[in-house]
Amino acid sequence: METGVEAVPRAGAIEILPITRADILACLAAGWRDLRTAPAFGLTIGALHAAGGWAAVAFATFTGLHYFTYPFLTGFALVAPFMASALYEVSRRLELGEPLTWRAVLRNVQAGGGRDLGWMCLVTLFSFILWIDYSFFLYLIFYGAHMPDPGAFLREVLTTPKGLAFILASNGVGAAIAFFVFSITVVSMPLLLDRDVDFVTAMVTSVRAVQKNPGALVFWAFIIAALLFLGLASALVGLIVVLPLLGHASWHVYRKLVKA
Repeated sequence: METGVEAVPRAGAIEILPITRADILACLAAGWRDLRTAPAFGLTIGALHAAGGWAAVAFATFTGLHYFTYPFLTGFALVAPFMASALYEVSRRLELGEPLTWRAVLRNVQAGGGRDLGWMCLVTLFSFILWIDYSFFLYLIFYGAHMPDPGAFLREVLTTPKGLAFILASNGVGAAIAFFVFSITVVSMPLLLDRDVDFVTAMVTSVRAVQKNPGALVFWAFIIAALLFLGLASALVGLIVVLPLLGHASWHVYRKLVKA
């Protein structure tokens, strides 16, 4: 008998498909095609991301907290999956041949927020705050309350055993946090836009995808890290292209991983 209540799919009911490194590269190419097809959406979102990075640099410079420039910039990668939500929707519409307007894209992203996408935003934001707090705590352990000028700090970090230990400790934990966020978002963000599931189911499905395809998805995580590094190294200008490229490609990775 019909009850009128739609059942929420369990995590185990969502089938995870095998994926290869060749599939990852194909998804990257598909992401590039989406960016070229609808550049206004991707480049606008990429520019907003870069502007946020420049604002973080300006804040660190103005306050004299030069050390926090690096944690702020690298921490942006933790919230990038949520910021790319509109890009997933653009790729979805291109895939289905639906009309592309800012109003339509943002309306569906907002509807996805009603389907627990907002909770995923809080999860990624919490990870960002955790990374900033850890960075501050680690700096106090190694250097105390003293804040040297940027040049002296850079020489200290790169030329002394203490500085090298500081780099290893900070980047090691940073990489662990980043991979955790990657594991719970690689599928969950686009899944929440694509289907009416709860955010716990989405995160569990994402982790299952990583467990089933560790080699390919570690490869994908490495590509994301490498491209984001290049974007940061270009004084953030490269992020204007890198972020939308990765956002569109992430949609296609999701399509490869989760059975329709």
